[in-house]
Amino acid sequence: MQPHDVATSYDQIAQRWVAADFNRANGIAQHRRALQFLGRTGTALDVGCGSSGRFLDLLLAEGFDVEGLDLSTEMLRLARQSHPAVRFHQADICTWQAAKHYDLISAWDSIWHVPLSCQEPVLKKLCGSLTAGGVFIWTTGGLDGPSEKQDAAMGPPMYYSVLGIPRTLQVLAESGCVCRHLEYDQFPEKHVFLIAQKT
Repeated sequence: MQPHDVATSYDQIAQRWVAADFNRANGIAQHRRALQFLGRTGTALDVGCGSSGRFLDLLLAEGFDVEGLDLSTEMLRLARQSHPAVRFHQADICTWQAAKHYDLISAWDSIWHVPLSCQEPVLKKLCGSLTAGGVFIWTTGGLDGPSEKQDAAMGPPMYYSVLGIPRTLQVLAESGCVCRHLEYDQFPEKHVFLIAQKT
């Protein structure tokens, strides 16, 4: 599957993240931890922002100037509906180029849909889009080596890939970032979130 195929799959289930029973607390505590490392406000980008807007709401409440990026048409339609004042980009993160640097970048449960061949370039791009001292929070699979898979656990077909933790940490160092936090936050599931900071 290519990114546009994943976007089409998300179009079919975009309502799930705005439903009354969706857990809007998912990922919030982790983002609050990332904000502690940053220690300031500024500009923020939510990569794969989806339709819920919960991270946008958190960052707006903290005083950030926020932007969202997603490839799913339906996800963005719902996001714009609830956040008409926020600037959104409909784009594939593999080819999108940031026009500025950000103090905080979030990519929660999103860039693991990037093709394995694009994982390193995307990670380096996002690290390179941080301001000095800027913070990047994202999720990946807690595997030891590169891997990719496709399943239909959410209904429509989805693609996932990861570099593996050792290579991920190497790419961070190569990109001028330091890993400040790495946690298996849903253990025994291999869901990992990381916080990195630009040195």
